[in-house]
Amino acid sequence: MAAAPAPLPLDRSFQADTGTPIEAAPGIVRITAPNAGPYTFTGTNSFIIGGSRVLVLDPGPDDADHLAALLRAIGGRKVEAVLLTHTHRDHSALARRLARTVGAPIRFSHPHRLYRDADWLERLALRRSCDFSLMPDIGIADGEEIGIDGVTLEAIATPGHCENHFAFGVLGSPHLLVGDHVMGWSSTVIAPPDGAMGPYFDSLEKVIASPYAHYLPAHGGPIADGRGFARALLAHRQYRNAQVVEGVAAGDDRVGKLLQRIYPGLSVKLVPAARKTIEAHLQYLAERGEVRAMGGGRYKVPPEAPPHGERIEP
Repeated sequence: MAAAPAPLPLDRSFQADTGTPIEAAPGIVRITAPNAGPYTFTGTNSFIIGGSRVLVLDPGPDDADHLAALLRAIGGRKVEAVLLTHTHRDHSALARRLARTVGAPIRFSHPHRLYRDADWLERLALRRSCDFSLMPDIGIADGEEIGIDGVTLEAIATPGHCENHFAFGVLGSPHLLVGDHVMGWSSTVIAPPDGAMGPYFDSLEKVIASPYAHYLPAHGGPIADGRGFARALLAHRQYRNAQVVEGVAAGDDRVGKLLQRIYPGLSVKLVPAARKTIEAHLQYLAERGEVRAMGGGRYKVPPEAPPHGERIEP
């Protein structure tokens, strides 16, 4: 059995003062939306960035009270753009109303895409959480710099949680606005076909190697040792990979069986996300040749599979 890493250093002590502007870093104000829940924790953190001119990052859910809170904090200043880390509705649903109200363009990388085709049940679920119809007025490229009144953001593509996810580093500072890529209160949900584990691993390694160490996530409080937490998250996910391989080898060859093996006693509210996360691990391991899909939702460890962590070369 794979040796378990140290537990994730989760911090659920964050108390959101919903609707109240809080200075998160020099030139960055956080306002938490009133959409607390099992997947949003205390609510979505929107950020107002700049001074006499500002950007609004992740305006959040389409909620009249949150719109009013953002407008009060903006206080009549010029909004240069409504910026998005990604197009999940808890981040993007208010973008259209806010952009119209303040006369600003919406900026994000590209319209929402899936990593694979979805079946009809998946499409039904995805319509509730993914903003497929939202189009950027101005796109964003990996490595692009966006300056606003003394603050310059570096756009960093971080796909995995979803295909168009970006983080934004504050140049000349340790701060990284990480969206949903890394959150200190929980591991990030990777839910196929919207998310994919391989790109997520690559994006974790990318932010670990970046010059930014202090993370400002879109849910929950700041992560002082962002790199350390990201490394722990990477080890946690790699351990999950090992657990899935061991489970399949032991005959727990379906998502449901693996769910019972890996997440015993899980809250019913979290079961859908856990099932999808196991599916993401299975797809990743299948791409590496460590498991093989057998049809009917079953998997097996093929005889030629390499030791876990070593990939079969094509």
